[in-house]
Amino acid sequence: MRTSAVRYLVPSGAPEANGFITPTSAPRLRAARASPAVRTVFPTPVSVPVTNSESTRTRGAARLITLCRLVIKKRRRTGAVAGSAVWHPNTQMGEWAGFDTITRGEGVWLVDSGGRRLLDGVASMWCNVWGHSNPEMVSAISRQAARLQHSPMFNLTNGPAEELARRLVGVSPGMRRVFLSDNGSSAMEVAFKMALQYWKNAGEGGRDRIAALEGGYHGDTFGAMSVGYGSGFFGRFRGSLFPALRFPAPGRLPPAGETAGDAAQRCLGGIESALAEDGGRIAAFVMESGAQLAGGAAIFPRGFQRGVRRACRRNGVLFVLDEVATGFGRLGPMVEYTEQGGHPDIVAYGKMLTGGYLTMAATLATKRVYDAFLGGFGDGVHLFHGHTYTGNPIAAAAAVENMKMYRRHGLIGRVRRTSRALAGHARELSGLGPVVDVRHKGMLAGVEVALPDGGIRGARGGAAVSANKAFFDAGRRNGVYLRTLGNVVMLVPPLVISEAELSELAARTARTILDVCGGA
Repeated sequence: MRTSAVRYLVPSGAPEANGFITPTSAPRLRAARASPAVRTVFPTPVSVPVTNSESTRTRGAARLITLCRLVIKKRRRTGAVAGSAVWHPNTQMGEWAGFDTITRGEGVWLVDSGGRRLLDGVASMWCNVWGHSNPEMVSAISRQAARLQHSPMFNLTNGPAEELARRLVGVSPGMRRVFLSDNGSSAMEVAFKMALQYWKNAGEGGRDRIAALEGGYHGDTFGAMSVGYGSGFFGRFRGSLFPALRFPAPGRLPPAGETAGDAAQRCLGGIESALAEDGGRIAAFVMESGAQLAGGAAIFPRGFQRGVRRACRRNGVLFVLDEVATGFGRLGPMVEYTEQGGHPDIVAYGKMLTGGYLTMAATLATKRVYDAFLGGFGDGVHLFHGHTYTGNPIAAAAAVENMKMYRRHGLIGRVRRTSRALAGHARELSGLGPVVDVRHKGMLAGVEVALPDGGIRGARGGAAVSANKAFFDAGRRNGVYLRTLGNVVMLVPPLVISEAELSELAARTARTILDVCGGA
């Protein structure tokens, strides 16, 4: 029977293959031709002769349809997405053939489309408080969504935003005014602009520099990158960033022969000397409150933050705290600076502000800072900043309900108890062979590990992969969602996690560390 290159009768929108059918052309049922750009891996293609016989063409089409169904069934079973147009954050996309699709959340568990359950070991990037699908939070969001979805804060206001601002001022000693935004980076950009414009409004425009700590992180926007610069994160943008003064920070393993207290005093001494010498040019000193989370869970020694605040006060420098990741109970207290000592001039909250259910952030300022922005419109001293979704009523209603629930359920007291359990698990993890150091405070633990010499190999001895990819894959097999920061495995669970679930998290994390790093 004569063969020729013809087109099959295939499902509408499916890829076309002229002359033969190859399994690699099947995964995406869209209008496209078979192309090597399709990244899904299937068995070696086998050429299938194409004939002019109508019955042969029909059988061929049936085989293609069956293959497509098998591919779709497999994808559903694994929960991965093929042909996605999404570009994922801080991810080397070339490492990933696909991403699991999370379809629902149940308490501290994430469930993908294949039914796989993953214990949420990082609180969905450090923001979840009450677990997923909490009925009180869902009801509050639904009620507000049915009433008012959005209205601008330009010349207007709304009830949820007003109530949220009152509640934030109520839990933040020394703060008097609240500027609402929609993510932590934006909240910190607002803080930088407040600090710089404060001095211009006060007639001291020469104070135009910002000081910060090495290893700090304040977001991914340009101001935040400039202040929280780290070459690993932002080296590609270095030439485009504004200069900032940076000082060594304590909190991780001190140099040999030096205690944590010695390291803190050394760092503090350098800051005090610099502010005394050049304080007249510095607008603000910016630091995370209590710990550097993205810096690998570097916990500040007691008294360090208070010392920085004292140096700022002595030299007339504004003190700006970033509690986007460390506030709202992550490190223990509702507001971390109340435990560290020394009120800031400006403070930012984010991540857990809405319980991890919607995106919102807030920048708070003292009366002294706020008053410097008052005047006539023609004076041009008002804060030059604004967002479309500033004070969004649905997000604000979620934040209000979240804050009510902290009080209603006594969450901070519960965090203190659960934190003691996490401290015990941290000690257990420190006994694993690959573990170099474990740092813990509140509901945060950073487990620093020694990675294998020569890098981490992929599945079945494949090409080397990043630590992030290796720990995610191994964690997935162990039923836990983890994302690392270099060689630091971060444990940042939802605050509401039970002690039994915390034990499960520690056990699954231990197995994952041994799977990736080896040892016992």
